[in-house]
Amino acid sequence: MFDISFGPRQTRCDGASRRDFLRVGGLSALGLTLPQLLRAEEPLRSGGKKSAARAKSVILVFMSGGLSHADSFDLKPDAPEEIRGKYSPIDTAAAGVRIGELLTKTAKVMDKVALIRSATHNIDHHETATNWMLSGHFGPAAGDYPAMGAVVAHEYGFTGSLPPYVAVPQNPSLVGELGRSAYLGGRYESFKTGDPNAPNFEVPDVASMEPLDAKRANRRQTLLEAVDGFAKKVEGNDQLATYDELHRRAAAMTLSGEARSAFAVGQEPERVRERYGRTTFGQSCLLARRLVERGVRFVTINSAGWDHHQQISNSLEQMLPDIDRGYSALIEDLSGRGLLGETLVLLMTEFGRTPRINSMGGRDHWGPASSVLMAGAGVRGGQVIGATDKHGAYVVQRPVSPGDIACSVFEAVGVDPHKRLVAPDGRPMEIIDQGNAIRELYG
Repeated sequence: MFDISFGPRQTRCDGASRRDFLRVGGLSALGLTLPQLLRAEEPLRSGGKKSAARAKSVILVFMSGGLSHADSFDLKPDAPEEIRGKYSPIDTAAAGVRIGELLTKTAKVMDKVALIRSATHNIDHHETATNWMLSGHFGPAAGDYPAMGAVVAHEYGFTGSLPPYVAVPQNPSLVGELGRSAYLGGRYESFKTGDPNAPNFEVPDVASMEPLDAKRANRRQTLLEAVDGFAKKVEGNDQLATYDELHRRAAAMTLSGEARSAFAVGQEPERVRERYGRTTFGQSCLLARRLVERGVRFVTINSAGWDHHQQISNSLEQMLPDIDRGYSALIEDLSGRGLLGETLVLLMTEFGRTPRINSMGGRDHWGPASSVLMAGAGVRGGQVIGATDKHGAYVVQRPVSPGDIACSVFEAVGVDPHKRLVAPDGRPMEIIDQGNAIRELYG
């Protein structure tokens, strides 16, 4: 079935309009999906020059829901029991740096990692905080500003047959999908892979195309003509304006052996897959390594389920060992392959958790403090940047904002974070309107 639908024309509080994301269903008969076509376009440059890049690629590990800093990377062993929780800090490969006891493997790679204990903002709402962290630009929960990955895709575009921005297994999703391309348009949305730990995992849009008989080939051509005809009727719609070019790019990706190989985690030796962990998160980390190895610019790994309002210890004891295994394997593998020097690896969440454990044995949303890990691309490992107070409630040293984090990422890949991009309605939009790169990362 072929279905194209637009939502109503929407207006933001500043009076500017934007179109809802175009949805096309039933294009599996073509061997393509329209989001794949739209994201594949080479970017329309909006002027300005890139600065020297430290990193060729970025891997963002996003802990969706709000990872508890108090139980992972910023423990307070001297605080009262209702604040410190049940876990003790352990030594790491970085002298003087201690992290939670559930992260034994990560402890061994902390000499390669900079630990920021002072990430802070004032939002306790999931969607608003997530979009702020993913974009570096504060805005409404709807996400009116493009995620970092979408900006990188816009600035570097489609090279070869692989998309520049990939989400594994998908973008963060609470009420709706987060980390979108916003005003940049659908062509810069992430390519979503699905679960790389699924049996016989294969990305449908880059699978080999089966032979076609004359009837099926004619049906595909008819559908392509229907899309082309519809595109011509939608005057000025930026999603469809460059359809011919997008179709060419998508076809190249579908037929490319390079693209099929990049997503084929099953080609990895079993010992490597086991090293990362045979879980969705572990195999997502492995797939991310394969993708940046082949030139993908930005990969988001989404790990969901960190909103622990009840019995937080039970949840962390099930979930953190998986993160510990996959994240540490990713850092070690990138380093061993000589890729860590050109890959920025960022681990973060939308906010931390309350210092005090609640009556249900959980911790609630807490914007004023959280922890962020950064490694690779020249980042000096083994250091701690910033600090929280004795209860882990508020930042008391070197506050780091979402804008600071985004500026650091953009500068690492050679994108001016304060460059002005042009929205479809012609308005100039600054990528980041506040914030500065974290210079201590390289000190």
